[in-house]
Amino acid sequence: MSGAAAQSFVATLKRRKEFAKATHHSWALLTEDGPVKADDGEAGAGTVILRMLERADLRNHIIVVTRWYGGKHLGGDRFRHVQTAVRSYLEALS
Repeated sequence: MSGAAAQSFVATLKRRKEFAKATHHSWALLTEDGPVKADDGEAGAGTVILRMLERADLRNHIIVVTRWYGGKHLGGDRFRHVQTAVRSYLEALS
């Protein structure tokens, strides 16, 4: 998957009814050409996902972590939630 294909995938995801009202769609992907990521307003979330992909040496898998704002600021805890979501995906691959 290329960076352009990843951006197209996320754009399509954002148009789906169940994801359209989400506040953030942070994502990352390791391509053969290098890393691609986007925070979508969650500063640093794309980097967290990317680092986990790099540690797992998982290429050509896009991981998107979607979050809906629920009225409570998560602060630094949001990174723990991103890590939990990514870890769940990686464990499911095993």
